[in-house]
Amino acid sequence: MSEINSNKIKSVLVNLFKGNTDKINAGLPDAVNKHRDAAIQNFDTLGIPAKGEEDYKYSDLMRAFGKTYGYSFKPSAGTLEKHTVFQCSVANLDTYTLIVENGWFYNDVDELAKLPEGVTVMSFNDAANKYPELFEKYYNKSADNSKNPTTALNTAFAQSGLFIHIADNVVLEKPIQIINILQGNNPMLVNQRNLIIAGKNSQAKIVICDHTLSYKNFLLNLVNEVIVEENAVFDIYGIQNQHNTSSQIVSTYINQKQNSNTLTNTLTLHGGFVRNNTYIILSEENSEANVYGLSLIDGTQHVDSYTFIDHAVPNCTSNELFKNVVDDEATGAFSGKILVRPDAQKTYALQSNKNICLTDKAKFFTKPQLEIYADDVKCSHGATVGQIDEDALFYLQSRGIGGREARMMLMYAFAYEVISKIRIPVLVESYGDLVEKRLRGEETRCDNCAVHCNT
Repeated sequence: MSEINSNKIKSVLVNLFKGNTDKINAGLPDAVNKHRDAAIQNFDTLGIPAKGEEDYKYSDLMRAFGKTYGYSFKPSAGTLEKHTVFQCSVANLDTYTLIVENGWFYNDVDELAKLPEGVTVMSFNDAANKYPELFEKYYNKSADNSKNPTTALNTAFAQSGLFIHIADNVVLEKPIQIINILQGNNPMLVNQRNLIIAGKNSQAKIVICDHTLSYKNFLLNLVNEVIVEENAVFDIYGIQNQHNTSSQIVSTYINQKQNSNTLTNTLTLHGGFVRNNTYIILSEENSEANVYGLSLIDGTQHVDSYTFIDHAVPNCTSNELFKNVVDDEATGAFSGKILVRPDAQKTYALQSNKNICLTDKAKFFTKPQLEIYADDVKCSHGATVGQIDEDALFYLQSRGIGGREARMMLMYAFAYEVISKIRIPVLVESYGDLVEKRLRGEETRCDNCAVHCNT
C-alpha cells in the first residue's frame, strides 16, 4: 500500500488514542500512564515503517495494519469455557495454565491456587496497582519506544496482559503455559503487554501458545518485557498457530543480569503475517543467551524474524540459530544483528540462519550482521538459502525410500536441529509431531483443540 494510506492509518491510531485517553488511563497508576504521551508521540514520528527501511527491508507492515479493525478498551464478557472448549495439543505437558483472551487475562482462581509459593501471577492492570514499586523499577525500561514504532504503539495503549514474578531462589518444577486466544464476531486490534521478572537464583520455563478461535482479521501487537536477575535460568517457548488471515507482531525484550542464562525458541506454524522481534541486552558479565526459531511457511504467508543481541559487557555468550522451510508462494525474512561494544572483551557470539525454498516462487531474504568494537572476541555469522540436497535425496531413494518420504525425512532432519534445543523433553516430542504433520500438510490446527480452527 502507498505511503498515503500508511499515514492515514497512523493518524487513525493516534486519534484513537487521543480520543480515548480517559478510558486507557482508567484504573492504572502513574507508573504505567506516565509513559503514554511520549510513546504515542514516538509512534506519530516514526509512523508505520515502509518496506525497504533498514529494519523492515523485506517486510511490508501494511499487510498487518492495512485492514480495518475494531478496538476494545475493556475485557469481553468472558465467553471462553476453558475446560470444555480448549485443550492444549501438548497432551502430556504438565503445566500451570493461564489463559489470555483478546489480550485480557482470564482469571482462573483454581489454576492460580496451584502456583507454588514465591510465584505471583495476575493481570497486568491489577499488578500495576498492587506492585507500583516493581513497575517503577522495571516497566518500560527495556522496551525501546524511541526506535520501534509497534512497541511505542503498544506502550501508548497498554491496559492488559500478564504480570509474572518469580521470587528469588524459586525453582519451578513444571512450566507456566500461557494460552493466547483471539476470538470475536468482528476484526480486532489487540495491544497486549506482559511483564515478567525472574528473580535471583530462580529457574522457570514459560510456554506461550497463540491461537485464533474465530475466522476474522486480527492483529495482535504483543510486547513481552522480561528481566532475568543474577544467576537466574529462564526459558520462553512459543507456538504460533493463528489462522492465515491474522497478523501478529511480537516484540520480546530481555535484560540479563550477571551469570544469567536464557533460552528463547519460537515455532511458527501458521499466521498470514508474522513479525517476531527479539531484543536481548547482556548487561552484566558471564551471562548467556540462546535464541532459536523455526518457521514452516506456505501459501502466501510471510514470516519475518528480527534479532538484536547487545553484548554490553565482557565475558558473555550468545548463540543464535534460525531455520525456515518456505513452500508455494510464501516469503520469509531474517535480520539478525550482534553488537559487541568497546568494553565487551572475551565475547563469544555465534549466529546462523539456514533456509530451504521448496518451489521456484518461494522466496527468503536474509541479512546477518556483526558490529564489533572490541578486539578480543570470537564471533561468527552465516546464512544459506537453498533447496533440498539432491545428492542426499538420491542416496535415500537408492536405499528404497520413496521420493516423497525421502524429502520429508530431509526436511524433518533440517528442522529438528532447532527442535532439539528445547529444554523440556516432552515438548521436544510434541514439537516434533507438530512439525512433521505440518510438513506433510496433515495439520491445520492443534490435534486436541475442540474448536477446529480454519487456517
